Amino acid sequence: MCSSDLLPDYDVVIVGSGPAGMTLARELGGSGLRVCVLESGLEKPTPRGDRLREVQSTGIHIKDYSRERVLGGASSTWSGLSSPLDDVDLEARPYLPRSGWPLDRAELDEYYGQASERYRFPAPELYAPGGFDTLRAEGEREPQWEILHEKIFLAAADAQDFGKEWKSCCEGEGTDLLLDATLVELESDQGTVRTALAQTRSGRRVPIRGRAFVLAAGGIENARLLLDANLGNEHDQVGRYMMNHPKNYCGILHLTEPVQSLPYFFGCQVGANAGYAGLRLPDEVLVQRELLNAYVRMEPLFPWSDNEGVEYLVLLVKKCKGLLTFWTKRQGQAVIAMRDYSETGDDSDLSNTRRSALGTAALSLRVLLHLPSVLLYLFFRLSGRSPKIRRVRLRNFMEMEPRADNRVTLAQATDPNGRPMAQVQHDTGERDRASLLALHEVLREEFERTGLGTLGPDLEQARPWPITQDASHHMGTTRMGREPQTSVVTPQCRVHSTTNLYCAGASLFPNSGCSNPTWTIVALSIRLARHLRAELQGSGA
Repeated sequence: MCSSDLLPDYDVVIVGSGPAGMTLARELGGSGLRVCVLESGLEKPTPRGDRLREVQSTGIHIKDYSRERVLGGASSTWSGLSSPLDDVDLEARPYLPRSGWPLDRAELDEYYGQASERYRFPAPELYAPGGFDTLRAEGEREPQWEILHEKIFLAAADAQDFGKEWKSCCEGEGTDLLLDATLVELESDQGTVRTALAQTRSGRRVPIRGRAFVLAAGGIENARLLLDANLGNEHDQVGRYMMNHPKNYCGILHLTEPVQSLPYFFGCQVGANAGYAGLRLPDEVLVQRELLNAYVRMEPLFPWSDNEGVEYLVLLVKKCKGLLTFWTKRQGQAVIAMRDYSETGDDSDLSNTRRSALGTAALSLRVLLHLPSVLLYLFFRLSGRSPKIRRVRLRNFMEMEPRADNRVTLAQATDPNGRPMAQVQHDTGERDRASLLALHEVLREEFERTGLGTLGPDLEQARPWPITQDASHHMGTTRMGREPQTSVVTPQCRVHSTTNLYCAGASLFPNSGCSNPTWTIVALSIRLARHLRAELQGSGA
């Protein structure tokens, strides 16, 4: 970190260098505004950063790697999947108190388009009719659903790491990136934040002055920072309405007739994008039955599924960016059907395990230990052929109702800087579970009606409730809204009771839907950057 004597007064101070913070910094570049980005970690993970990311949690367990303290934040571990929010996610629903977003579909779509153009998200038209759904015809079966809706999820084949990919925006004139700079205090006067105090690993505290401050540190950390600073919580709203997308496997589709290829449903890569179609209930059915927006992904079970050696091999190939890029270009626009879930689309504990050089060597050894399965996988991957698929498992993703008792508070325990750690309590509720059960009921009926197959076992009989894994999507804790009695920030993302403190990221979400949040996070950061330009330049920056 620079010496405090060398730091200028900034126009915008951004806390966090993940998708929200880095997008904001990049969008403000060239505006004439002086910008500072504070990143708690360094360019690579450190033991101190790992201690700072620790959180106490009950209910759904918060994964360590969902809160990385490193340049790029959570984007250093994500797999790139994106999908826009559905219309029903943005609407106020009578059966969901305080539901609805304070911005409309057209406005959000504008920023989705800009995020796609500038940050390598798939083009919006790929999610519309005539886009990715044209791959339906590539499969051996084209089931015609009466009730189910197909929701498309896509990722850049080489997932974006916002720290590595756009660090250069912090190296030009007008923008400073301060690593090893953990925000520990916000000094304010009558609702206006004057100074942010950042602490280094040596314990030195550096004051950073600014005209506007933005918390872009993640859905849990944004709330923790506000609570610790005693800002924005006049109506006891900070930290409440914590949401996630609980996920896990439950349900096996036994196909009536074996298939070899259903790339649209099972997953495939075409050019620079990979993805699949999930299954959910249509908006009108959700509203009519007072349900939430859950979805399932269909994953074919191959002879090598869940084999550690195969997953290790896929991870090794992904680390070889040059090889992966060369192979992708060689395929052109051919439809490359997925042969293992680890090829794209979801994280796992294994994929997020830290690797040293010695660890990578051990990983290679694991591949050898599972050589028969690895060779079988390679044969079908490289030949383009597929064994007959007879069973398909369902990976479930839930929407959570925004409930006040799902929340972030301050723990008694402290972090290495002596500040209170975050205490997270969040779990699925009755409506959350009923919504997924209703989807499974329709799936069972539709699979049988179309002759696709039969679904079992019954999710309703599962004890304990199996859909409990953290999706690393921490949302809703500083929700946006028009009324300070029921929200934390304004529709312009400013903390209601302050003049110059803003939030960015998924903590803004009033409702979460079932979409992976990063595309929406980036879209909202582009929107916030436009607002800050207008506010600060208009007031004589």
